[in-house]
Amino acid sequence: MADNINETKQLNTEENTGKIQDVKETDIPGEEQLSHKEETGGEEPVNPMEEKDGEDHEVRPVDNPKAVIGAVLFSVGNSVEYKKLAGVLGRDTEETKKLVAELKDEYDSNADCGFTIIELEESVQMCSKASMYEHLIKIAKVPKSYSLTDSMLETLSIIAYKQPVTKLEIEKIRGVSCDHAVNKLIEYGLVTELGRLQAPGRPLLFGTTEEFLRSFNVTSLDDLPTVSPDRIEEFKKEAAEEVSLKLDI
Repeated sequence: MADNINETKQLNTEENTGKIQDVKETDIPGEEQLSHKEETGGEEPVNPMEEKDGEDHEVRPVDNPKAVIGAVLFSVGNSVEYKKLAGVLGRDTEETKKLVAELKDEYDSNADCGFTIIELEESVQMCSKASMYEHLIKIAKVPKSYSLTDSMLETLSIIAYKQPVTKLEIEKIRGVSCDHAVNKLIEYGLVTELGRLQAPGRPLLFGTTEEFLRSFNVTSLDDLPTVSPDRIEEFKKEAAEEVSLKLDI
């Protein structure tokens, strides 16, 4: 009788141990996923809300593109690239440019609208009309003004036409050091560093900015007037006179 009881206890203990082991194995993090992978041939369960890297998702064209353009440009404040705007609208870049042009015409033809749209290379930006300036300065901060000396204007002109350009190339044209002029133009946001030239010493390359286009009311660098060789010679003569004046001082 005692032997039967002992055998029963031993069986019960083995069964309970097996159950505890099963529970522990089930509670191991990732074990269910492992079982699922074995059942599905090693494929991970896919979350439909997750986007896969590199996968293109078709954007449905919006029904009110001009309203969206206006909202985006107003909210961003700064310039927005056409290709990014096209992605928002679900349209190609050329169609987006036409829609922006139509919206600009609507703003400009409406005397009760104080906004307009300006184009900067391959970007667009919403801004107030020039006629609104006298009213804006009564409540908004007056834009910081800066003056450009002849030396700075000449340096800026060379950079605009020759960019990307190094200081050495600028100095070859002007005949004098351009460190002060370039540094001031960078401070004013008209010029920026574009990288380095792959040459001994790796000199810095300079070019104009969007602020340059805004300040001089130029849509693109292609709109800049052509500079004749005679004008380049005038730059050199003016630079030479500048040097002689400094030497006399």
